[in-house]
Amino acid sequence: MSPEEFPGKPLSLAQACARLRFRHLQFLDILGRTRNLRLTAEQMHVTQPAATKILMDIEEILEARLFDRLSRGMRPNELGLFTLRYASAALDGQRKFVDEFNALKQGGHGHVTVGAITGSAAHVLVASVVEIQRLRPLLVIKILEQSSDQLIAWLAERKIDLMIGRFTTEDQRSQFHYEHLSAEPLHVVGGQHHPLRGATDLSLTELAHWPWILYPASTAVRKVSDDLFGGAGLALTAGVVETPSFLFALELMNTTHMMSLQPAALIQKYVDRGLLSRIPVELPDRMPSYGLITRLGEPPTPSAQAFIDVLRETAGVVPDASGN
Repeated sequence: MSPEEFPGKPLSLAQACARLRFRHLQFLDILGRTRNLRLTAEQMHVTQPAATKILMDIEEILEARLFDRLSRGMRPNELGLFTLRYASAALDGQRKFVDEFNALKQGGHGHVTVGAITGSAAHVLVASVVEIQRLRPLLVIKILEQSSDQLIAWLAERKIDLMIGRFTTEDQRSQFHYEHLSAEPLHVVGGQHHPLRGATDLSLTELAHWPWILYPASTAVRKVSDDLFGGAGLALTAGVVETPSFLFALELMNTTHMMSLQPAALIQKYVDRGLLSRIPVELPDRMPSYGLITRLGEPPTPSAQAFIDVLRETAGVVPDASGN
């Protein structure tokens, strides 16, 4: 049966699970990255005709064409892109299972991958890592630092086991479980010799005339800064640099007169050491709290649960009977 002849009936669970093998998933994952049958065949250590046969078998199992055959490669269609995402996630899950199984078999304590925002969350995270290493010294912990919007995407793709951050859109509340950890106050800061270092009675209007370093538009800190100035009918008039990197912002603030809105816990040690200066301006408390976010309706692995328990204790969180 050719792809053009596939009927439009729904895919059954037996087709997806009983006939779609690990080799098929591996093939899809490689073809999704190479978009080329010859290169896929080389990486699978098979001939190109054999690779073509594998693809035809997959499309016959799923009863749908997944790739458009072009003169110079393969292009996944909408069903193909969806299937490639599934194949990648399934292989990641299998790899994690094998890695953790082997670690447990060898007397270890598995592994956990944690995504975290910068700022106050870093302090809770560091304390939690120190404590979990004391309790489980052989646990392998992988930490990925990013903004909440990227972490949410990684959580959905199962690239991380849990995240410390915040929701960026309302629809995420129906897909993930959120557990409050802590609030996060913000301060305006500049370099150690910023002209406004010792100023008094500053207003947002005055700050709008200075150059600013802002977080990217998708981040919670940026939304706060946009609300602050936009709500006051102000626009920044002296230049803007956007970056998610605090270390780059730190260097830039100490070589220019730029200022930035930053989490208080993140900048406090730099202020204490004289590397940054707080710009004394009254700010409304608009920064949303951050918390622990996990996939809804999916129990954490034993390793992830152990880390979650330590995280709750470190942040002073005691869940209620509903788990919230």
